[in-house]
Amino acid sequence: MNGWLLTAGGIAAATTVIHVLAGGKSVVRPLLGSEVAAEPRRTLHVVWHMVTADLVLSSVALLALAFAAAPSTALALFIAAQYLAYAVVFLVVTLAADWPRPLLQLPQWILLLPVGVLALVGTR
Repeated sequence: MNGWLLTAGGIAAATTVIHVLAGGKSVVRPLLGSEVAAEPRRTLHVVWHMVTADLVLSSVALLALAFAAAPSTALALFIAAQYLAYAVVFLVVTLAADWPRPLLQLPQWILLLPVGVLALVGTR
C-alpha cells in the first residue's frame, strides 16, 4: 500500500463530496437561477458536471493506485499535475480579484494543492 497515494485519494474523495454538496448549493443553483443567457448558463452547468466526473474518476484512480501491487507512475503523475494545475488556476484567479482576504474567497486550492503534492510524492 502507498500511504501517500491513499491520503491523496482520500482528500480527493472528500473534495468531490464537498464539490457536489456545497458547490451544488452555492454555485450551481444560483447559476441556474441567474439571468445569464441560456447557452453560457447551460455550458457552465455542463462544465460543472465535467469537473464532478473528473474529481470522481481521479479519486477512484488514486485510491486504486494506492492499493495496486505495481501502481502506474504515469497515471499518478498525470493526476498530480492535474490537481497542481487546478490549484494554480484557483490561486491566480483568486489573487487577481479585488477582494479582501482573497485566498479565502475561493478556497478550493486548499484541498487541490495537497492532493497534487501528495500524489507527486507518492510516485517516488
